[in-house]
Amino acid sequence: MATGHTDPQRRERILAATLDHIAAEGVAGVSHRKIAARAGVPLGSMTYHFTGIDDLLREAFTRFAEHIVTVFEQHLVTAGDTEQARQAVTDLVHAISDGPQRDLVLTQELYTLAARRPEYRELTRTWMARSRDLLRRHFDADTARQLDALIEGLTLHRALDTAPHERALTSEAVRRITTTA
Repeated sequence: MATGHTDPQRRERILAATLDHIAAEGVAGVSHRKIAARAGVPLGSMTYHFTGIDDLLREAFTRFAEHIVTVFEQHLVTAGDTEQARQAVTDLVHAISDGPQRDLVLTQELYTLAARRPEYRELTRTWMARSRDLLRRHFDADTARQLDALIEGLTLHRALDTAPHERALTSEAVRRITTTA
């Protein structure tokens, strides 16, 4: 395996290995030694690239949040009118909840960390703000906030339920929130 400057992807492998490890064993199991082994890098690479476990976790979770915002963007960017935006939100809920279990686990691990630690709470606030910005392209600010919460809740419920609800329920919930009285 390449070393030092001849291995430009080392930092990226460490971040990917960190997310893989968190998805498999949780944040509590993160250590320099475990991540280095999973990434296939020398242990010294950990402190060369990151100032500590918190720096590693913040960067890894920032990368994960970027991934989820990209998923939001992929669904919402092509919606041309309100009806298409409603369909895009419905598609988004089902894409995330039917998607990789890894993403669900990472989301919950980040939320748990954010509930305990302010620096991670700020990371989730930034993530939510970006998601809402994408929703505000199609809906007013209050509706975007409500949809963001709906997406999170329905995604979690669909992913964890033994008999997940059908698209019709998601579509109806989105319609109700996005229809003005």
